[in-house]
Amino acid sequence: MNALTLNADVSPRFQVFIPLRRWPAELWAREPRLAAFAALLLALLVPMALAWGIDDRVLRDANVWIKPMKFAFSIAVLALTTAWFAGLLPAAQRHGRAMSWIVWLLIGSGSFELSYITLQAALGQGSHYNIGDAYHMTMYALMGIGAFVLTVTQPILAWQLYRHPDPTQPQAYRQAVMLGLVLTFAFGAGVGSLLSGLQPPSGGATVPLFGWSLGGGDLRPAHFVGIHSEQVLPMTGFAAAALGIRRAKTLVWSAALAYTALFAVLLAWGLRAPV
Repeated sequence: MNALTLNADVSPRFQVFIPLRRWPAELWAREPRLAAFAALLLALLVPMALAWGIDDRVLRDANVWIKPMKFAFSIAVLALTTAWFAGLLPAAQRHGRAMSWIVWLLIGSGSFELSYITLQAALGQGSHYNIGDAYHMTMYALMGIGAFVLTVTQPILAWQLYRHPDPTQPQAYRQAVMLGLVLTFAFGAGVGSLLSGLQPPSGGATVPLFGWSLGGGDLRPAHFVGIHSEQVLPMTGFAAAALGIRRAKTLVWSAALAYTALFAVLLAWGLRAPV
């Protein structure tokens, strides 16, 4: 089964179910440059994990290789998400100048971010908040620019999707995708700018795996929720369309408001003084 039509508002070409084994080929067909970039980043997790196993150096209560691994995975997810949504554009726009700008801005800024973070890990030094001399201060500023460029690619893609709608995709799904891309930039870049000057607290109780402080004063949970708007909201719109929910667009907007409320709560918690 390649596709299902669950109501009259959904095009017969709207793919509700794509077998997991076909995802790599589907991503490659949609945007091969980003698919290849993401595959490279995921492959880099193997030597990084090996380095983690043999290198016992620690920075801020975590092994030095944890941060490069987190960023490699995060940038790979961003690249794969962008590749997937690029497939919603008509072929002419998928191979056009605007999409090429999105692709190379993402690859260039993502490569720079990860390269510097990995270099600093290898040296046993911090990449973030390391501004003790002119070189590190400059590199930290460039990292901020790189992070901004990474996220700004998403509203550019949303604008392309708005200008060139795919009639085979339900309106609720297209709306959810565009909302998710825009909120990823608004929330992700917004909190990122705050994070650049507000170092998370160290020590105390933390969230397992993520290392977020449970005592407040940590903006990383809000940042995490913000940058993943582009996955959560589109999945909501996709499910609403696939299930044939009559007021699917209303559901998408309600989900966006609820997600914004969650983000606001986490932002307020991150800005409070740690206890």
